[in-house]
Amino acid sequence: MPKSPSQPQRTGRPARISRAEIVASANSVIEAEGVEKLTMRRLAAELGCTPMALYHHVRDKEDLLRLLLADYAEQVVWPELPQDPRLRVRVAARAMHDALALRPWVVEILAADDLLGVSALWVTESIVDGFVAGGLPLDRAVQAYRAVWQFTAGNLIVRARSARRAEEGRPTFRAQVFADLDPETYPRLAALGSEYVSLAAQDTYEFGLDALIDGLLRSA
Repeated sequence: MPKSPSQPQRTGRPARISRAEIVASANSVIEAEGVEKLTMRRLAAELGCTPMALYHHVRDKEDLLRLLLADYAEQVVWPELPQDPRLRVRVAARAMHDALALRPWVVEILAADDLLGVSALWVTESIVDGFVAGGLPLDRAVQAYRAVWQFTAGNLIVRARSARRAEEGRPTFRAQVFADLDPETYPRLAALGSEYVSLAAQDTYEFGLDALIDGLLRSA
């Protein structure tokens, strides 16, 4: 019996999913729902394919996250570095901070220390090289880089979570505590009172980064 013209006919193989489509859809899921909601099944639904079709490109969620990290790292334009060792470390650290601030979910993943976009090794190389040029032996320069990375990651994680809390519009427990502190027990903090909350909300990354770098280089 011939098919009516209104019935679509399938011919050939289904269209293949590209890496760009996978990356774009995965980023859409993360931006809308958070990285914890990104699963192979959820991504397949976003792409309109079966989960099995995704396994031709990525082995599992961890492999998918590596793909996202590599893709993002390849897009970052890293700055020119100054000759001065201290400034070299500072510029590279600031570039790392600014790149990660645009994708806060990346910090949570990198904090596990087992996923990395290879293109982002520019940061590690630049900071380690700056510390070596500043007088640290190579092994100590690696430890110094780890201190800068951990400080940067901690700053970004805290600020991202604080921003999410602020979006909820609910008063924080911290604000309630500092509003009524006993001045005899906590004289300095009680003198600040609720002002402490606004001071603590300020971005102190550069202040802390400068102190950290100076201290690490002095150890040379």
